[in-house]
Amino acid sequence: MQTLPSGGQRLRRAQRREQILAAATDAFARAGFAGTSLDDLAAEAGISRVILYRHFASKADLYRAVLDRARRRLLAAVGEDHYTLASVDALVAAAAADPAGFRLLFRHAAREPEFREEMDRFRSSVVEVAYRHLAGTIPDGSWAAWAAQLAPTVAVEAIIAWLDAGQPDREGAGARIQEVLAAVARAARAGAGA
Repeated sequence: MQTLPSGGQRLRRAQRREQILAAATDAFARAGFAGTSLDDLAAEAGISRVILYRHFASKADLYRAVLDRARRRLLAAVGEDHYTLASVDALVAAAAADPAGFRLLFRHAAREPEFREEMDRFRSSVVEVAYRHLAGTIPDGSWAAWAAQLAPTVAVEAIIAWLDAGQPDREGAGARIQEVLAAVARAARAGAGA
C-alpha cells in the first residue's frame, strides 16, 4: 500500500468505496437523506468532496449504494425467499452487526420521498415471504394477508426498540420477538375462526 506524504495511507478503490459506504451509512442513519450534506458525508469518511465524487456521481447515487449494501447484507444474513424459525435470530444478528444500516433501511429510507418507491418494493417482497409462511397456518386468506402485513412491521419495530434499549439479552432477543410474532399469527387464526 502506498504511503502519502501526510502519513496517511492511500486505499485501493474498493477499500475506499467500502470506507465511504460505511461512513455514509452512519451519517445517513443519524440525519436521513435530506438532513445529511455532502460535507457531512465527506467529513464522516475523513475524505474530501473531490474523493467522494470520484466514487459517487451524487448524494442520491451514494444513498442508493448505501441502501443496496444494507439490503444485500440483510438478505445474505436472513435469506431472501423463505422464512424459518432461524430467520428472526438471523434478523436480530444482522441488526446487531449493522445497527445504522438496519435503522436506515427501516426508519429513514421509507420516509424519503425520492426513495419511497424502491423501499415500498422491498417491503412488498418481505410481506410476500411472510404471506407464504403464514398462509399455511391461517386458513382465511384475508386474515393471512393481515398477519403478513403486520408481522414484518412488528419484527422490525421490535428489533429497533431492542437496539435502542442497548441490545439487552442478545441471546434471547430473537425468541422474545418470535413470541410476539406467534401472537400475531394466533390473533389472525382467531379472527378466521380457526
